Amino acid sequence: MQHASAHGGEAVNITSGSYLVGFGLAILLTFVSFGLVMTGALPQSATIYAIFAAAIVQIFVHLRYFLHLDGSAAQRWNLIAILFTGLIIALFVGGSIWIMYSLNYRTMDPFSVCTPGHWIPGSLW
Repeated sequence: MQHASAHGGEAVNITSGSYLVGFGLAILLTFVSFGLVMTGALPQSATIYAIFAAAIVQIFVHLRYFLHLDGSAAQRWNLIAILFTGLIIALFVGGSIWIMYSLNYRTMDPFSVCTPGHWIPGSLW
């Protein structure tokens, strides 16, 4: 299967081999992450860092092999749109976390502090 499409005046050849390479890399990265968790080969903090690294590499694999984004001038606007979408998502998530933390801080009752095994009437614990 070979598909040629025009993006910004340039022809882009998309072959099934490109999809298979991307699929193979995605499966490999998934199995590496799964294997690290199931075997416990690394300490917990190193495992978390390795999973985050594999996730970032997998994002780039998906962008390159499935969304066909590369460094060409024809793909520049697509890349800008994806970066802007990431910025908006980060603003929404960061703002939501900030608001929830602020609400939690402002609605805490300083007189109903509970200790383990001690229940104060009217508290949530």
